[in-house]
Amino acid sequence: MIKLVSPNFADLLEPNIEIGKFPDGNTHVRIPNIQSYAGKEVMLFHRLYPDQNNAFFELLLVLETLKEQKARVTLVAPYLPYARHEKQILDGEIASAPVTCNLIAAAGCEKLITFDCHFLNEEGETKYGNLLIQNLSLGDLLIAKAREQFGAEEFEIIGLDEGAAYLVKNHGGKFMQKNRKEYEGDKIGYREVEGLVCEFDVKDKNVLLIDDMISTGSTMIKGTEKIKSCGAKRVCAAVVHGLFVFDSAAQISKTTDCVFSTDTIVTPQSQVSIKDELTTLT
Repeated sequence: MIKLVSPNFADLLEPNIEIGKFPDGNTHVRIPNIQSYAGKEVMLFHRLYPDQNNAFFELLLVLETLKEQKARVTLVAPYLPYARHEKQILDGEIASAPVTCNLIAAAGCEKLITFDCHFLNEEGETKYGNLLIQNLSLGDLLIAKAREQFGAEEFEIIGLDEGAAYLVKNHGGKFMQKNRKEYEGDKIGYREVEGLVCEFDVKDKNVLLIDDMISTGSTMIKGTEKIKSCGAKRVCAAVVHGLFVFDSAAQISKTTDCVFSTDTIVTPQSQVSIKDELTTLT
């Protein structure tokens, strides 16, 4: 399988696609020696975050160009944006997750390989809309990093909520219960987390609190505060996809003893590399 790498993957792999901007701001994409991909199996590495809207349009341009060459494309996108919005909640609201996946498929992608996709909650292959998705988990990598943080001391592994249960299923399967507020009027289809319930004895224990993603960090902060109020000794927060919008990383650091993520999204908290996982794919 031939490997194609976008510039936004340059921290992990050598890029061989050129992406830039015209003076008017339009996106310019060039795949050198494009004819060499005709009829071939291609593995395309392209990040879709940050700047997800631009990154997504870049992807569509690359996929359409490869489709013209009748290439059979597998896309590797470590984090899939819009995955949190898989259901229509309010009248007239667009569920963006299926739209995103259908557009990727229509542009010529045969399969998407991603990590800990928010709406799947399990490993393996599944057809979502028109797109075949292979969902791989990085939970064990986060737990291995936590062992370095805690040293020789034992620690409890707890999922932040039910959605993170599969991340910890091989390590006791404990997860907190999430309580949400009701939807408010005609606002966007999102309910703020009111609180989390921990039914486990964590008094005087070290705890790794794990989730698939952090955006604003409000849920993780509520979780770590709850764990500490139950008498935990030390608390580390670990996440696969660390968006850390606004000043959430700093705020989470105030309530934890450590916070870290993988480099599916590159931030100062990206202490766990996925490079070996990418090498295995190729």
